[in-house]
Amino acid sequence: MIDAEVIRLRRLRNTVLRARAMAMVLDSCSGRLNSVFSRSALDCWRIARAITGKLRAHPYLAYQRGPGDLRTIYNHLSATMLGGSALRRGRRWRTFAVALQRVSRELDDVRALTWSSELSDTLGRSQMRIRRLVMEVDVAARKEGGAAHQPARIDTPAVADGRDASGRAGQWPYLAI
Repeated sequence: MIDAEVIRLRRLRNTVLRARAMAMVLDSCSGRLNSVFSRSALDCWRIARAITGKLRAHPYLAYQRGPGDLRTIYNHLSATMLGGSALRRGRRWRTFAVALQRVSRELDDVRALTWSSELSDTLGRSQMRIRRLVMEVDVAARKEGGAAHQPARIDTPAVADGRDASGRAGQWPYLAI
């Protein structure tokens, strides 16, 4: 594992823990055990555990360092302030959609650039769950009142002729040749 990969893993872990804190704050008012927020918090925790396990298995002590207490306090305070503001304004789905889309983007980047096939498989399973949650949150965010919500754009893999899964031409025009 090289320094760049360690930095990407730590950045993803911080993003995931921030989204988890946001999900826990927003879930506190729903009261449902199997809500989208609780499932998101669980999936974010799984990703953070996988990354922490991978980093702690590294022989260099500097790479084994986990998120500190200040990071935990920062995540909690940030999520409490942002979540409280979103709840007052009636925009909890939109606020959470932004956090979950950030997790999805960083998860895509880390998975594409990781060298470990084992970690890539684990992140791939998490990627599928996060994408499903992003779609659920986007549907709920569109139903919220207020300004228009920009839904997440989840890329589907292109097939050999340059078309995506829906049969439309993909973004890569040179593949259609």
